[in-house]
Amino acid sequence: MFGFLNIYKPKGKTSHDVVAYLRRVTGIKQIGHTGTLDPFAEGVLPVCIGKATRLIEYMNDDKAYIGTIQLGKSTTTYDIEGEIVNTSDKKVSTNQIEQALKNFRGEIEQIPPIYSAIKVNGKKLYEYARKGEDIEIKPRKVNIKELKILNFNNENLELYIECSKGTYIRAIANDLGEKLGTFGHLTKLVRVKAGDFLLQNSVKLDELNTKEAVNNHLICPLDKLNYPRYELNDEQKEKVSHGMALSFNSAEGIVILTYKDSLAAVAKSVKNNLKCLKVFL
Repeated sequence: MFGFLNIYKPKGKTSHDVVAYLRRVTGIKQIGHTGTLDPFAEGVLPVCIGKATRLIEYMNDDKAYIGTIQLGKSTTTYDIEGEIVNTSDKKVSTNQIEQALKNFRGEIEQIPPIYSAIKVNGKKLYEYARKGEDIEIKPRKVNIKELKILNFNNENLELYIECSKGTYIRAIANDLGEKLGTFGHLTKLVRVKAGDFLLQNSVKLDELNTKEAVNNHLICPLDKLNYPRYELNDEQKEKVSHGMALSFNSAEGIVILTYKDSLAAVAKSVKNNLKCLKVFL
């Protein structure tokens, strides 16, 4: 079994829960996901089955979310699962929110939440938080490609966010609340896009209750790898199967090699040579 799955991760389950479930159903250990979702979040979770796990690094990793922020309260975790630490009665207008959002578009520096799995000095941040230990959290650059208001009703703000890998929507909720002077935390999060995987095409876990069902929903990796493609002839296929380089005149970069329209290898074009990075023959 070899390919991708576009899974709809339900609320209450972790990304690791999804992988563990699929391992039980399929009997395959070589399964991995391409982007963690918090337990209270839901939506698109691309999963790789079998040797397709070797392709994770070549997949588009931009994300898009619909997030709901409750203004007027902030929490320890920046979301609904944390304890309330600040409150405010200040009311804001749609125009004030629009002005504040200008600070969050484009490339920005974001400080990750203390309750996150990012490691500092070998320990996850949430481990420091649970022990009440102070730790310096350095900001990270992220790219917010699109950020717009979908709905604003009194204290509940619904946003569409399209962003780079590693962006914390919880942090946007918290930081936006502070910018507005009224505090805020995330109450709902739905990932609607992960790379080329879309919400409307995702499959629910309970529909994948047999190995056959999983197999029926597998997506061919070639459909999701957005790189130049080169079809091998028999002689070239033989060389590639042994990891040998090929003479190739093209722009430098990643190239997907196919044989009889099936994935043969991922290669890199360097100085008129195709050097195999990962072979699937």
